[in-house]
Amino acid sequence: MTIASLTGTTVLITGAAMGMGRMYAHLAVEDHAAHVVLWDINGELLEQAAAELEGRGPEIHRHVVDVGSLAAIEAAAERVRADVGTPDILINNAGIVRGKYFWEHEQRADIAATMAINSLAPMHITREFLPGMIAGGRTSRIVNVASAAGLLANPRMSVYSSSKWAVIGWSDSLRLELAQAGHRHIKVTTFCPSYIRTGMFEGARGPLLTPLLDPGLVTRRVWQAMKEGTPILMMPWTVKLSTALRGILPVGAWDVVAGRVFGVYKSMEHFTGRK
Repeated sequence: MTIASLTGTTVLITGAAMGMGRMYAHLAVEDHAAHVVLWDINGELLEQAAAELEGRGPEIHRHVVDVGSLAAIEAAAERVRADVGTPDILINNAGIVRGKYFWEHEQRADIAATMAINSLAPMHITREFLPGMIAGGRTSRIVNVASAAGLLANPRMSVYSSSKWAVIGWSDSLRLELAQAGHRHIKVTTFCPSYIRTGMFEGARGPLLTPLLDPGLVTRRVWQAMKEGTPILMMPWTVKLSTALRGILPVGAWDVVAGRVFGVYKSMEHFTGRK
């Protein structure tokens, strides 16, 4: 069932202070949500994001939350339930990237942080609100932002790729579980994009036929997929092609195609990330 409008709904977005998270918040306002809940660890940018949205219809709620901490998630979720109840729309958008060879990663600052924010946080946050979504019986949506890196291995992305592989496996399994259990009023969308021009992947180069994606176009496509309940969204089309080729070619042959033809394996060579 496609959602025609978000009128009267509550939308919660993580990583909402900048980039695509901030854009999702603007879309929620444009779509006439009643409450828009913004979570981010950066309090200063969070205030700026909230200021852009206030006075345009919905009630804006901002919470400084470190989604890498389960205790912080639990406390913030309790505040949300007390203030506005269970969200109808949950956008698990927050994420970080560390573009290094595996042996260059620091244990806590890189490996533990990446897995906590990218993999565990969407699970913990969804677990906080899903029972309320199930019990409420209202049409609800969950969007989990994964990555094409969760479908294809890539040098200098070992930990990031692992975190996104986890998201994809969990997110699509959750979709199936909800359907099997009869909770069909809740739809889960797993989003798997290639590189997007938000600054997060500054310095990365798109593989052959895969230019860096425009964030405005991407957020609107994700928003539509969310409203339609699309199970998996891959962008651009080359992500589907690469996934198909990886599935049918022998490993050695795929390494040649990915590395020498498409340039996937060299895409992170000049990565610097957001300053």
